[in-house]
Amino acid sequence: MTVVMKWLSTAAIPGLIILILIFGIARKVPVFDTFLEGAREGLETTVRILPVLVGIMFGIEILNKSGALDMIVLLLRPFANILKIPEEILPMAILRPISGGASLGLLSRQLQEYGPDSLIGRTLSVIMGSTETIFYTITVYYGAVGVKKTRYTLWVALIAGFAGLVSAVVICRVFP
Repeated sequence: MTVVMKWLSTAAIPGLIILILIFGIARKVPVFDTFLEGAREGLETTVRILPVLVGIMFGIEILNKSGALDMIVLLLRPFANILKIPEEILPMAILRPISGGASLGLLSRQLQEYGPDSLIGRTLSVIMGSTETIFYTITVYYGAVGVKKTRYTLWVALIAGFAGLVSAVVICRVFP
């Protein structure tokens, strides 16, 4: 069974590409020209959203290096205590909506410090798996289609992210 699964996992991507090529040729689609057009559009989208992505990455570095993240954690500590949210996960709660890479690096450091089987480690892992990089996602998707006004998207996403954070804390306490 393991050999079959290994073969299937190895053949999945090349098989999918061959399948797409066969269907494209059968439907008389200019496959290579369509591929080039898609690649060109992808490059144009990347160039269009690159300044915003650089700004997000720059802001995250400033937040980390300046000590502002520690100050924000200090300000949020009373609210976290009221909601019974461990103080140690506040940096993740702040960074996760902004950047997946920064939050993954923070997760790695905190798992080394607290251990993956601790309440903090389990809670951080659940947060990583159940919340989204809200600002990055909105930037990429809305920037790709040229939307400038997000209307209620940001607020609803932030509320959902907060619900994911609180749910992670509660679930990790209920199921140790």
